[in-house]
Amino acid sequence: MAQLDTLDLIVLVVLLAGSVAYFTKGTYWGIPKDPYASSYALANGAKSGKTRNILEKMEESGKNCAIFYGSQTGTAEDYASRLAKEGSSRFGLKTMVADLEDYEYENLDNFPEDKVAMFVLATYGEGEPTDNAVDFYEFITGDDVSFSGGGSEGEKPLSKLNFVAFGLGNNTYEHYNSMVRRVNDALLKHGATRIGKAGEGDDGAGTMEEDFLAWKEPMWTELAEKMQLQEREAVYEPVFSITERDDLSPETAEVYLGEPNKNHLEGKSKGPYNSHNPYIAPIVESREVFTVKDRNCLHMEIDVGGSNLSYQTGDHVAVWPTNAGKEVDRFLNVLGLSEKRNTVISVKGLDPTARVPFPTPTTYDAAVRYHMEVCAPVSRQFVSSLAAFAPEENSKKEMEKLGSDKDYFREKISSQYMNIAQVLGRIDPANKWTKVPFSIMIEGLQKIQPRYYSISSSSLVQKDKISITAVVEEIRVPGSDNIVKGVTTNYLLALKQKQHGDPNPDPHGLTYAITGPRNKYDGFHVPVHVRHSNFKLPSDPSKPIIMVGPGSGVAPFRGFVQERAAQAQAGEKVGKTILFYGCRKSSEDFLYKDEWDTFAASLGPSFELITAFSREQSQKVYVQQRLLERAAQVNELLLQKANFYVCGDASNMAREVSVVMGQIVAEQRGLNSEKGEEIIKAMRSSNQYQEDVWS
Repeated sequence: MAQLDTLDLIVLVVLLAGSVAYFTKGTYWGIPKDPYASSYALANGAKSGKTRNILEKMEESGKNCAIFYGSQTGTAEDYASRLAKEGSSRFGLKTMVADLEDYEYENLDNFPEDKVAMFVLATYGEGEPTDNAVDFYEFITGDDVSFSGGGSEGEKPLSKLNFVAFGLGNNTYEHYNSMVRRVNDALLKHGATRIGKAGEGDDGAGTMEEDFLAWKEPMWTELAEKMQLQEREAVYEPVFSITERDDLSPETAEVYLGEPNKNHLEGKSKGPYNSHNPYIAPIVESREVFTVKDRNCLHMEIDVGGSNLSYQTGDHVAVWPTNAGKEVDRFLNVLGLSEKRNTVISVKGLDPTARVPFPTPTTYDAAVRYHMEVCAPVSRQFVSSLAAFAPEENSKKEMEKLGSDKDYFREKISSQYMNIAQVLGRIDPANKWTKVPFSIMIEGLQKIQPRYYSISSSSLVQKDKISITAVVEEIRVPGSDNIVKGVTTNYLLALKQKQHGDPNPDPHGLTYAITGPRNKYDGFHVPVHVRHSNFKLPSDPSKPIIMVGPGSGVAPFRGFVQERAAQAQAGEKVGKTILFYGCRKSSEDFLYKDEWDTFAASLGPSFELITAFSREQSQKVYVQQRLLERAAQVNELLLQKANFYVCGDASNMAREVSVVMGQIVAEQRGLNSEKGEEIIKAMRSSNQYQEDVWS
């Protein structure tokens, strides 16, 4: 055999690399949209090698309706599951729920005409797709979409595709429901046929649930006509089987007691850490930053050293909560499961496409404590579905009335912000709801979701420690004895109290299993992962920035200013850095009051802190007024291409700041108000105006 010379080897290597590039589409070196969002399915025991061809999956499982979801907090996934159940029980559809990131989309042009695809799509942040929908969104809205059949846009390659669309959005954001709107337009452009209207739910107006219910009825009518479906009486058909395991006990090594996946169960937790796989991080510091007794704001330092978890200034940290013991007890008690709380159960999908939302075998207690969103507000549709399992006739009638009368439901339930156990306990306090299948609770309640917090530290200054700033939530419902308590913030407060020597912390009357499953969180640990954000400082530190962050909205700006102070100390030129901050009183809730002076010493005259203390004078003053008072300076900095940042409440503060900024630009530049608004809109589009807001 002839010897290979150097040139031959080079040619072979190039050919090999080209082949890998072609067949993997750059998977091995492509940079994902969010470096922290990659799946860790195998850690959850998922089977490798499962098909990414949705048509193959539907064919092999006998499905004629695929319901795709793009979800960030779990709500879109919940709506997709509800559509699947209703389509199956009312119309006999063979439905499957599909995570958008689990499938390829090039073969949508071969989607059979006798099947239907549904898209339930949440819009995240400022008009962005959710993490699991990024690839789909970029593909379907791209300028040069390439389907498997090779048809161009003019040839309408999706002419066989029948689809349904519903979006979840928030009208306090500028790009309201942009995800479903853009996907809808793209599908229609390529020849697809939409059945029913493209529905839109509005979380900002508090009407998401009713918007969904109002949209789906006419949609079902049109779909039934299109696919010649016969409606039948809806009867509960379980998605999961629940088997009580007499052969296992909570002490058995294979039983999950709250561990998120197999590696955690076996004590071999390893990265990458992400939304499927948390890092159990030590809390190295926790302290109170308010100076009043009736309100709490926590500062925590989370150590991620050695985990390969990294963050950039402006990113978000996700905290995986556990439910409070009081709520776990309430839930198990109302279902008559208190005596069985430690009974081991196996949960299995009765359909090959059904995905069990947590690892099993587990116990009733562990499932409720660590995996089920039992404290969430309850939906009218879910209440209606439970009517058939009421303990007696009167409670059944009440459940049916609540499920069918939206005004009555609003008066009795949604305005009181009751969770499902509170609802059942109030409707029939004398009886246990023992007829309710545990499977319907797993199906009807979302999987408990991580809560995201803007990181309040600089990765340049402390790359291995993540700072969290969190106001502890306790909201008294007007006209009710119900008090809504933040699931995660009270859990963090309990950890802080324990770390400071309280042997039995019970913030706001709540207790938590703070040492975690099998004491794996002992020594003050909390499960976390990091989520990438586009809320970022300019790469050039000499560029001026203006920040508006009242209350805990100041969190990311502590990180921004911390970073700029370090850059100034290192001799770099740092541009003008202005922070507009507001709170109630300087003596009560002025966050990081002492730190700003330290940062100012490093930054010198380039740093300005402008405060608005709303309750220190007869007339309330907010950051919006302070911006107007500094209108000339703000406009001048914008003309110098300063980045403008807002963090905090979306529904009031951020919207009003946007209006004020339009006024400032118009008045300072001698323009009409419409032109001022256009300039602010252009600033958003170019990323000069950035928001990290919530409602």
